[in-house]
Amino acid sequence: MEELRRRIIISALSFLVFLIIGLFFVKKIYLFFMGSFDDPLLILGPGDIMWIFFHIACVFAFAGTTPIVAYQLWMFVKPGLQPQERRVTLAYIPGLFILFIAGLGFGYYFVFPNLLNFLINLGKDMMVTSFTAEKYFDFLIKTTLPFGIAFELPLVMMFLTSIGVLNPHSLTKLRKYAYFILVIIASMISPPEFISHISVAVPLILIYEISIILSKVVFNRRRKRQRDINMKGKSI
Repeated sequence: MEELRRRIIISALSFLVFLIIGLFFVKKIYLFFMGSFDDPLLILGPGDIMWIFFHIACVFAFAGTTPIVAYQLWMFVKPGLQPQERRVTLAYIPGLFILFIAGLGFGYYFVFPNLLNFLINLGKDMMVTSFTAEKYFDFLIKTTLPFGIAFELPLVMMFLTSIGVLNPHSLTKLRKYAYFILVIIASMISPPEFISHISVAVPLILIYEISIILSKVVFNRRRKRQRDINMKGKSI
């Protein structure tokens, strides 16, 4: 418990440091997130500005802390791993950060603009569209951050399979329950309309299927390596 507490404290302090850095560069990050959206955003009160800046900084801090949290998790489980398992699992840490950024990029450059344009054009002939800054960034975060987390799922499944916590057979058996949970998650994190739910749910389900495939690869390699070790032991 002492070791776990130390790892949690390090992760929390890292998040705080990245949060401060995010607040320092928040205006540049804000302009980046605005992208090609030229329409001015509205605010309904002075508190909205702080709400927006804080949420932008939190997303930045979450992204920056991801590899640190992964490393602290690895350090926590390291004593229970074999030397071969330590080398293999350590290699997952850079991949977690890369996949998280890739997921954010997929959500930001593909899902978010297409979904936003679709919804705007849906009511273009009937109403004038204007956004408050709070609604815009709330929509942006809900359609990008989940993909940053979801893109890490295959690597997490590979890691858990490599240390024997999971196996592809259990993941296959849980498929229908996983689909149900992913659809619920998609409906909770996406805007409250059908097209948004589908746009988020389908990629999440595809990522789960990819996770099963990669888990099978790791499981077969692990089983083959164990057989080789057993054969060497018998020959000795």
